[in-house]
Amino acid sequence: MEPKLSVITIVYNNVKDIERSLRSVINQTYRNIEYIVVDGASTDGTKEIIEKYTPSLSLFISEPDQGIYDAMNKGLALATGDYVLFMNSGDEIFSHDTVANVFASSSNPADVYYGETEMFNNNWESLGKRRHQTPENFNWKSFKYGMSISHQAIYIKRSLTTPYDLKYRYSADIDWIIKAAKKASVIVNTHMYVAKYLVGGVSKQKHLASLKERFHIFTKHYGLVHNVVNHFVIGINIAIYFIKHRRTND
Repeated sequence: MEPKLSVITIVYNNVKDIERSLRSVINQTYRNIEYIVVDGASTDGTKEIIEKYTPSLSLFISEPDQGIYDAMNKGLALATGDYVLFMNSGDEIFSHDTVANVFASSSNPADVYYGETEMFNNNWESLGKRRHQTPENFNWKSFKYGMSISHQAIYIKRSLTTPYDLKYRYSADIDWIIKAAKKASVIVNTHMYVAKYLVGGVSKQKHLASLKERFHIFTKHYGLVHNVVNHFVIGINIAIYFIKHRRTND
């Protein structure tokens, strides 16, 4: 029997991008999808666009929330699928057959499936791969040098998940994935692009605050000494990356 996937989209006042995200989920060839949309009481026309698609949605709620992760927790609490995937407004599942291909990528059911992400700017022009290399073999320690898998590119068995920790305003997704990965026994790399990501989210807009949260999260999971050493390596890797790309662009 095909596993049931709960796809959760959260949105607030994003009339420009919401329809593109909705279509990427609704038009999947994989049929056992529960689609939950959580709107934070948008006032810019977003809600009206979503309402056009309600026949294709499993659940739609529109009410004020306390931020991104509170909205995600609402969706997670409503989910009944075997797996959960967060595909927030502005992002897309990579292609119409991606979900089917993800679940077909392993002959045995996995606790976690993950893949590659293609980045896009506000004009929906491709920026290519993320700077962080997707690990060949992912486990809970894989984030020690940075978030190497996008939140939109990881399918997690719902029984392994917990609510997002609301004390983190910008990086709770990192903590959430690490906690789930610690419980996972079978993790499958699909070796394919599974998501399209719109750059410039809240974590980018509040970059310094996001970095501070990430340092706290990594220290909690990996220990202070290891985290300091890892951040030294991160700094070197960033410098090498920008030197290489500057030479390429010169």
